Amino acid sequence: MGRCTRFLAHMPNTPPEKIIMVGSCRVSIFRNLVWIDGKEIEIPKLVLEVRYKDKHGRWCGTPAISLRELPKAILALQKAFEYLTGNAPDKGSL
Repeated sequence: MGRCTRFLAHMPNTPPEKIIMVGSCRVSIFRNLVWIDGKEIEIPKLVLEVRYKDKHGRWCGTPAISLRELPKAILALQKAFEYLTGNAPDKGSL
């Protein structure tokens, strides 16, 4: 029986601050704390993965993105950027 592997680029056992899904593409946003020149600073980190079900019906994730998934990954990353920078477009404008 195969196992799903997870690609993690954050501190283990730390839940994401926010998850953005566009189709099968998921961006998880984490805030890692680092010390620089004696000051504690938050560094945002993003994990991009494509979610799928394996042959046993379990949800898995992979960092590999197909050409078909690329526009969804770009949109998910754009939404993550807007969330982190506070530059989300006004919902009333086009």
